[in-house]
Amino acid sequence: MEYGLQMYSVRDITDKDLDGALKKVAEIGYKFVEFAGFFGHSAQEVKDMLDKYGLRVSGTHTGWNEVADHFEETVAYHKTIGNKNIIVPGADLSSQEKIDAFIKMANEFQPKLKAEGIEFHYHNHAHEFKPNEDGSMIYPQLVEKTNLGLEIDTYWAYVGGQDPIEMMERLKDRVHVVHLKDGTKDGEGTHLGKGTAPVKAVIAKATEMGIPMVVESESLTPDGVSEVTACFEYLMSLEK
Repeated sequence: MEYGLQMYSVRDITDKDLDGALKKVAEIGYKFVEFAGFFGHSAQEVKDMLDKYGLRVSGTHTGWNEVADHFEETVAYHKTIGNKNIIVPGADLSSQEKIDAFIKMANEFQPKLKAEGIEFHYHNHAHEFKPNEDGSMIYPQLVEKTNLGLEIDTYWAYVGGQDPIEMMERLKDRVHVVHLKDGTKDGEGTHLGKGTAPVKAVIAKATEMGIPMVVESESLTPDGVSEVTACFEYLMSLEK
């Protein structure tokens, strides 16, 4: 089984030394990465780093405004690094007006990206499953009113009162990657195997469905590299 890593998990070093962070991630045993920023590096520099350490890019967390306001530059950058999945990591969708504006943007740029060979996705947290102050619901509208891919963050779905296994099955045609993450029901992240999220069930379902799994761990305990090493060791222990 191959696993990827969301580079946000090692954000304590990526801004200072992205090359060194990628080297450590590869040494731990992760095979692909999902970026959360490039910290001023050119696309060719990032591509060279990936090639040097035998990593591939499975996706990037990229703000929707980078797509909407800098479309050609964003597409060129992602093509150079070999990325075919641009994932919006979250957005201010706190009212129906804001949801409507986001949906309009998504429906304009999703087909434009697809024409360039890039899929456009949305990554959930917990709040998208709960009503806004005006009563509007975010996630059901993203599902019903767009053709966005849906990167299910299985931990935040769990915190938001959802069954991530059921979501993966129900939305399977839209789910091309999931975040594998652990933590407590009240929203405190832990490394894999230390929380109460249904990590083993997610792994089994993703394996059954052939969905790539990207590990994300948020607490930097005691530091990012130590935490994602513990996560990888936990995953390897499940295979024994």
